[in-house]
Amino acid sequence: MENLIALLIAAPLLGAAVLLVGGRRLDAVGHWIGTILSTTSFVFGVILFADLLGKNPEHRTLMQHLYTWVPVEGFQADVTFRLDQLSMTFVLLITGVGSLIHLYSVGYMEHDERRRRFFGYLNLFLAAMLLLVLADNYLLLYVGWEGVGLASYLLIGFWQHKPSAATAAKKAFIVNRVGDMGLSIAIMLMFTTFGTFAFGPVLSHATDASEGRLTAIGLMLLLAACGKSAQVPLQSWLGDAMEGPTPVSALIHAATMVTAGVYLIVRSGAVFNAAPDAQLVVTVVGAVTLLFGAIVGCAKDDIKKALAGSTMSQIGYMVLAAGLGPIGYVFAIMHLVTHGFFKAGLFLGAGSVMHGMNDEVDMRKYGGLRKYMPVTFITFGLGYLAIIGFPGLSGFFSKDKIIEAAFAKGGTEGWILGTCALVGAAITAFYMTRVMLMTFFGEERWRNQPTRSPEAPSAEPAAEHHGEHAEPHPHESPKVMTIPMIVLAVGSVFAGGFFSIGDRFLHWLEPITGHSEGDSPISAGVVTGATMVCLIIGVGIAYLQYGRRPVPAVAPRGSLLTRAARRDLLQDDFNHVVLVRGGEHLTRSLVYVDHTLVDGVVNGTAAGFGGLSGRLRKLQNGYARSYAVSMFGGAALLVAATLLMRAV
Repeated sequence: MENLIALLIAAPLLGAAVLLVGGRRLDAVGHWIGTILSTTSFVFGVILFADLLGKNPEHRTLMQHLYTWVPVEGFQADVTFRLDQLSMTFVLLITGVGSLIHLYSVGYMEHDERRRRFFGYLNLFLAAMLLLVLADNYLLLYVGWEGVGLASYLLIGFWQHKPSAATAAKKAFIVNRVGDMGLSIAIMLMFTTFGTFAFGPVLSHATDASEGRLTAIGLMLLLAACGKSAQVPLQSWLGDAMEGPTPVSALIHAATMVTAGVYLIVRSGAVFNAAPDAQLVVTVVGAVTLLFGAIVGCAKDDIKKALAGSTMSQIGYMVLAAGLGPIGYVFAIMHLVTHGFFKAGLFLGAGSVMHGMNDEVDMRKYGGLRKYMPVTFITFGLGYLAIIGFPGLSGFFSKDKIIEAAFAKGGTEGWILGTCALVGAAITAFYMTRVMLMTFFGEERWRNQPTRSPEAPSAEPAAEHHGEHAEPHPHESPKVMTIPMIVLAVGSVFAGGFFSIGDRFLHWLEPITGHSEGDSPISAGVVTGATMVCLIIGVGIAYLQYGRRPVPAVAPRGSLLTRAARRDLLQDDFNHVVLVRGGEHLTRSLVYVDHTLVDGVVNGTAAGFGGLSGRLRKLQNGYARSYAVSMFGGAALLVAATLLMRAV
């Protein structure tokens, strides 16, 4: 069975190669080639999963060594794959949800003339993410890490003729390079500390290193995770990434890119367990981001950007749980998987709404769509109930466990983290209810509205067949799009409960992540009750504001916080002032130092030698009388010096 591991990556990688190199002759079937090969990878994953289930928990790690990549004395890097319970979980999520998004894209991108290339990029994305989670050492993981960054750049900027899409792709790429520096430094520190960067030796000997060195490694790993998973302070790219086609948003937010940071932290759990200061910073970043993203989501009228704020917030929950150590590792991954179902379903539902609304993204121009798009309404609604933690649905089981784990941390830290998680649950219920009400309920605000021009920054050119200048005629999407939405809705409803029966998900991951119950100051029942109160408060406030009042066509000015949230809590303004302008001033200062000090020393030295050589050159003028005078003068000086010495 070990030989199948490489095929998990090979299938989508082959699809990417064929579709990107094959040329226009594959335009008619390229989308099916990409979908079939991603599904093939999922089938291989199911076979390997069944094989792991048949083994004892302590024997559920499969290794496949392909070749030695860098055979240098004292420095050896192998291309070796590790399939265990943790990587298997990600394999099924990546290939399963990824294949559904491929199928959805067949319909969504039907009229795009570059559809073959799009599916090639999707396959490349899956292959890079699979390499990331299957790598057995940090250096090979880094290859997949960079591959995910490249694929996201290509997909976010797929419609590069739109300046906003091209800018968003560059922004995502550059911000992630900042985080990637953290991973590269962490790998260097690992090698100098342990003499290797393979998972086995690094994680098993983590306690042998000094706490200061482990803290440095942990903080660098966290910096990398912040970049990929859009956590504070490297979160600014995520909202702009919505300029890509909607299936890309679903893939990035549910199954691939943003989950990579959570995987990195949990996989490196032994390092963080031995570095409590780094672990504390992880929890702080998660708590801050879950509130940051939730507040941003409350103020967005763009349906995709509202969901992007939601992703930032939900990943914050996962990072918070991962920072709790063995108390929260399992629940971080559990929420990651359930989030993969309902967030993919929500984004595909948003794409379905846009498909029927001439690619309009402004929810203020929606309203009353439930009767025109019943399948989209039901599937999106189930995803909505799951994400707010409605009892019995997936998010209820996974998010509640994170809140319980936060309180179980104990002490003041536990109370602060638990309270942040509860407040985040209330805000989540508010902004997601707002999205539901503005989109599917109320008056039909899209009637007699001027439609978006094709040049508008958020317009999706894939749907030129809709006729952007005509009044929208909402309609249900074709089956090739609704079937993936239905499958994801089923996962949104049942996955969390299935995982919780007999703590089966906990027992599945515990051999890899470990688990500790902690010492919670309050019972699980009280936590659940408090979460339900927060949910009711959030839903109630949203209903009073958007369910019982007409939605104005133009957003009111709002409070200072509302205006700041519309601008992503001024994250871009902060980056511009601190990083862009700060970088400009730093560059000007360095140029000034270079011109005045460095060039001054260099040019001054050159000028000095030039002047000296010019003067010395006059001594070699070719005239015999000058040489005679020089010789006479020299002889006179020698005689004078000799006489002076004798006199002394």
